[in-house]
Amino acid sequence: MVADLQPGEVVVAERIDRISRLPLPEAELLVATIRGKGARLAVPGIVDLSDLVADSSGAARIVLEAVQDMPSRVALQTARDDYETRRERQREGIEIAKREGRYTGRKPDLAHHRRIIGLRDAGMSIVRTAELAGCSIAQVKRVTALHRAKSGGLPTKKVSSEDEFSSKLVLSTTPE
Repeated sequence: MVADLQPGEVVVAERIDRISRLPLPEAELLVATIRGKGARLAVPGIVDLSDLVADSSGAARIVLEAVQDMPSRVALQTARDDYETRRERQREGIEIAKREGRYTGRKPDLAHHRRIIGLRDAGMSIVRTAELAGCSIAQVKRVTALHRAKSGGLPTKKVSSEDEFSSKLVLSTTPE
């Protein structure tokens, strides 16, 4: 989006925390980049003095620019602090739940797992399975290991490229 900005355009952020997930220097750089393109950043609740700055010159312009930057920096820092506090509390909650045996983690995507196992059962390599399933090699290895632990192993037969094409066709047309 930033690359496509034109002078005079306005970027609207619903809330300041949409920007504050970045560390403060990166958030400030993003704001500066938007302004450097001649666009404005509009955030509800943050005063925008861009029109006044544009109509001013000399010392008045410098003061208005400083006044314009101060609330956004304070808001960005406050929102970033809130974001980090929420993340820390989330980590603490997960740790407590793990200690008490209540944390089970994210539920697995069983359809995706079946697709990975289907590709591996068809003799696909780990790398090829990752490509076809649209996931990482590490995920293919995890799912494969989990499947082996539950079922006792995978077939080790090799398939020809024709078989690979037909199994890809069958797996890609199977509803998930």
